[in-house]
Amino acid sequence: MYASKYISFLNELFDESSKIITPYFFSGDYSIETKSDYSPVTIADKKAEERIRSMIQRELPNHGIIGEEFGQENAESEYTWIIDPIDGTKAFITGSPLFTTLIGLLHNGKPILGGINQPIAKLRCVGNNHTTTLNGNQVSCRNTSQIEASTLLGSSIRTPWQYQDGNRFLRLTKRAKLFRTWGDGYGYLLVASGKADAMLDPIVNPWDILPVIPVIRGSGAIIGNWQGKRDDWKSSVAANPQLFDEIIQQLNDA
Repeated sequence: MYASKYISFLNELFDESSKIITPYFFSGDYSIETKSDYSPVTIADKKAEERIRSMIQRELPNHGIIGEEFGQENAESEYTWIIDPIDGTKAFITGSPLFTTLIGLLHNGKPILGGINQPIAKLRCVGNNHTTTLNGNQVSCRNTSQIEASTLLGSSIRTPWQYQDGNRFLRLTKRAKLFRTWGDGYGYLLVASGKADAMLDPIVNPWDILPVIPVIRGSGAIIGNWQGKRDDWKSSVAANPQLFDEIIQQLNDA
């Protein structure tokens, strides 16, 4: 699968997308559209994905692409790139620098390489399921062993009530030392780099989660869905190994 040979290209994709996204941040120089699922999208999202796609098409024309804004191409390819040009568009349009760009590489549908890039803070996590780096330096998850000492993250306090068991989620967050909505892709970056203990997403799309899986696993953390399964990515929980099973139990047991 040779994921490592694509790392330099992944970094090029992040470099180019950062050049497009950064000037729009906090400028207000864009219109906001509402997609069919009522989520927002801006010209920065679209231009960044177009640039990423054009680079892949030029350098790796036999590879497939799945992007949030422009769909899928080369669906039968052995290798497929998956793109979320701005993960956390709601943060982006409100001037919060907690958005990221997510790019991953799948081999026969399995994530083998991924990255989380925050262009404003210049933070970039890249992982290959075995190791993860932050700005080129190897990082690992924390080893907090008690929920009462943990920092838990989520993207919203509303969505657990809409898509999972909100009461169990609330009880879990009350046990934690700290719970904050430093979520979306940035939350996974914080878990992988040892700044937080768990990131909880009660609903995700493929482009939200597949690029972060190699990053989380490479840091030594565990990632599964809300029920703890590792092969169904409609939701996600990423946590250090000491806490993962207990968090899953708390989210699901009466």
